[in-house]
Amino acid sequence: MGTPASTAGLRIKEKSRRKKSSANSFALIFILPSLVLYTLFVIVPTLGSVYLSFTSWDGISEDIRFIGLANFAEIWQSPRVHNALKNTLILTVSLVLLENVAAIAMALMVDRVRWFKNLFRSLFYFPTLLSGVVMGFVWTMILNYNFGVFNQILNAVGLGSWALDWLGNPDYAMVSIILSTVWKGAGYYMIIYLAGLQGIPTELSEAASIDGANSRQQFRFITFPLLAGSLTVCMVLSTISALKIFDQIAVMTDGGPGFATETLTYIIYKVGFGELRQGFGTALALVLFVLILIVTVIQVQVLRKREVQH
Repeated sequence: MGTPASTAGLRIKEKSRRKKSSANSFALIFILPSLVLYTLFVIVPTLGSVYLSFTSWDGISEDIRFIGLANFAEIWQSPRVHNALKNTLILTVSLVLLENVAAIAMALMVDRVRWFKNLFRSLFYFPTLLSGVVMGFVWTMILNYNFGVFNQILNAVGLGSWALDWLGNPDYAMVSIILSTVWKGAGYYMIIYLAGLQGIPTELSEAASIDGANSRQQFRFITFPLLAGSLTVCMVLSTISALKIFDQIAVMTDGGPGFATETLTYIIYKVGFGELRQGFGTALALVLFVLILIVTVIQVQVLRKREVQH
C-alpha cells in the first residue's frame, strides 16, 4: 500500500490523463469535418488521378482502359513535352531571379524613402491584386503590334524600327511573358522582403557606417545575409508559381507562336481538354507534381543551410 503522497500523485496523473484524453476527443470532433472534406476533395481525387495516369481515358466515355506505363513512356520520348519542359525551366529560372531582384530593390526603396512611403508601397503592390487573366489581357493590349501602347511610344520617340509583334514573334514572346509576370508578381514578394528589412536592427547599419562601410558594403555583409529567411520563402514561392504558370500563357499567346511558349501546365490543359487525352494529361500532371516536389525540397535544403551559416 503506497503512501498518501504517492497515492495523491497517482490520482493527479490519472486525472491529467483523463483530461488530456477528453481534450483529444474534442479536438478530433472539431477536426473531423475538415478531415472528411479534405479526404473527399483532395486525397480521393489524387489517388484517382494516379490510377488514371495509367489509362487511355479520353475524359468523356466510360471506357477506361489500363495501359500501364505507356503514357509515361510517351512523355519520356515526346519532343513536344521536351520543348515544354525546356520552356518551363527557362521561364522558372528567369522569373525566380528577376522577381526576387525586383522585389528586393522595391523593398529597399520603400524602406528607405522618407516621403510617400505608403503611396510607393501601394503602387508596387497593386499589380498583384489583378488576376492572371486580367493581367494577360492588359499586357496583350499594351504589346499589340498594330495599336499597342508600347509600339506607339516607340513610334512617337522616333524608334519605330524597334516596333515588333512582341507576342507573335517566337524570339520575343517568352520575354514578353516573363517581363509582364515580373511586373505582376514582384510586389507580392516585396512585402515579404519589407517585413524582413524592418526586422533588422538599425544598430547594425549604424555601427557599420561608423566603421566606414558604404551602402553597398552594408547591403552585402549585413542586410542581404539577414534577409536569408525572407529569401528562402520568396524563392520557394516564386519557383512553385513559375513552374505551374498558366493564366498568362493562355491569354497572351495560347502557347504560341507555334510551341514557343507552351509550358508543362499548358500542355496538360491542351492535351487533356483539347485533344481529349485525359490519361496522358493526368500522367503529365503527375510528372509535374514530382518535379515541383523535387525542386522545392532541394531548394529549401540549400537555402536553409545558408540561413544556418548566417
